[in-house]
Amino acid sequence: MDYYRKIFFVFGVLFLCLIAFILFASMMAGSAPPSGSYILLSMAVMSFCLSYLYPQFKQKDERMRMIRQKGMFATFIALFAYCILLNFGLQTGILQVSAADLIQILTAMIISTVFISFVVYSKIY
Repeated sequence: MDYYRKIFFVFGVLFLCLIAFILFASMMAGSAPPSGSYILLSMAVMSFCLSYLYPQFKQKDERMRMIRQKGMFATFIALFAYCILLNFGLQTGILQVSAADLIQILTAMIISTVFISFVVYSKIY
């Protein structure tokens, strides 16, 4: 029997509890959340998406290959949009973040976009 779906869900809950604790601690300290918390949030999204997608991903058929291909293409387009928006925000002075924070935010957005697009395309196809 496959327990991977439950394991992914448990990891998602653990990541979500961890991010809730970090956000609570940063709110109590009166500061912005640390940049590593964005990656943890994207890991929670990834775990929940993999929990949903595991029964479909374990099949190696044409449908799953198409979902992966279309999901990666949508993520590629979204990556360009993210880069344009972040560049515009930095150039106009709307965003005041360091390069390390910006890379972690961009990485978290890419991870989330990949797996959310997989879920969306699995619902469509």
